[in-house]
Amino acid sequence: MTATLADAPAAGALPAAVRPVPVARTYRFELVKQFSSWRVRLLLLACLIGPGLLVAGISLQSTLPSDTLFGRWMHTTGWAGPLVTLGVAGTWALPLVASLVAGDVFAAEDRLGTWRHLLVAVRSHRRIFAAKALASVTVVLLLVAGLAVSGVAGGLIAVGNRPLIGLDDHILSPGDAAGKVLLAWACALAPTLALVAVGLLGSVALGRSPMGLLLPVMAALGMQVAQLLPLPVAVRLALPGYAFISWNGLFADPQQLRPLLIGVAVSLVWAVVATALAYLLFVRRDFTNLTVDGAGRRALTVGVLPPAALLAVTIGVVAVSTGATGSGIDQDKLQRSLATAYAHLYRLQEDELHRPAVTEAQLQTSASCVKSDGFSEQQGPGNDWHCTVTWHIPGVAITGQAIYQLDVTANGRYIADGDGPKEVNGYFLVRTPQGDEPNPLWQFDGSVDLLPSR
Repeated sequence: MTATLADAPAAGALPAAVRPVPVARTYRFELVKQFSSWRVRLLLLACLIGPGLLVAGISLQSTLPSDTLFGRWMHTTGWAGPLVTLGVAGTWALPLVASLVAGDVFAAEDRLGTWRHLLVAVRSHRRIFAAKALASVTVVLLLVAGLAVSGVAGGLIAVGNRPLIGLDDHILSPGDAAGKVLLAWACALAPTLALVAVGLLGSVALGRSPMGLLLPVMAALGMQVAQLLPLPVAVRLALPGYAFISWNGLFADPQQLRPLLIGVAVSLVWAVVATALAYLLFVRRDFTNLTVDGAGRRALTVGVLPPAALLAVTIGVVAVSTGATGSGIDQDKLQRSLATAYAHLYRLQEDELHRPAVTEAQLQTSASCVKSDGFSEQQGPGNDWHCTVTWHIPGVAITGQAIYQLDVTANGRYIADGDGPKEVNGYFLVRTPQGDEPNPLWQFDGSVDLLPSR
């Protein structure tokens, strides 16, 4: 009797035959399924090879994508290439990766009719969800790492490990540039995870419908369109895709970290909320009815209303915590940023011309900017900003002046186009003792911090 009692299972314990399969084993199984798909294999190959070939090819051409951030420096340093890759990836590649990997991970089981087999094998809804979500995140992280490594390798091989010009046009050493490039890619993981979570939610809520596969791409496209509109700063920062843009602040001096941290935090909150919604829908789904695939009024309600409420709450929190109002772009910010960038680049031009070195304090650079010739409100984005930069050269009584036309985008980035005098900023080349060299003062990029200074 004693032996019989000792061998009896404890109260509430499941026999070994019906215990759920551990998450680790289910996770490995889901990874094998992911990489057995030709779609994922093709994505992995494209991420490992494509950016490197593209960056190397562009860096060796005579024309550069100067309208892309850091594109004008791809002839100068290998660290510009991975930043151009990151800008393009945040717009197209990363949303596509999230869609193809996470947007179909649950819907595929509906189309193939394999839910019953999977549930019998694993015997736990929660462990199935955890394994599929972890496998999707693992594959996406691997693909993002491939994009970053390929872009860095292509740039360094084609151009070399040279200093990078920052957004306010100060010079970053190769080591500093490398650290900030890697950090920028790491920050882009937050909005990518938010899109992955949106893909999981769409795959669960919409079942075998192809809309679940398209949901991350559509969400990313909607956020990109929103970023082009003259929205208030609080709304702009509350969108989970803002971290695809705010990494630019790493390359300013001083660094614009508050928009970046807010963008990363908002993206992570969206990732957690969307994943939690997907989990709730999945564990409450009725798998005994083959005609129900998750797509229904309740699924759509749970999948739409909470994200809308989250967006409203996030906008309120950002507005109250930052005190940001309006577009965040005003005359004073633009003048300070332009004067700082010009002083940095003027010293670089003087070095090219082998003239005596001057300090920024000696130059006493200032800028005066007017929008629409003074006939409109002096704030907000637009391509109608007209600026005059003045500076002083030690030992010279005459004050130097240079004219710029500025195209300011809604996210705070601007392109300054030199408009004379010709010997300063009116031509794309300057004559040096060694021959003609690119003129750093002709065209350059800059960035305005949208948040009010503390």
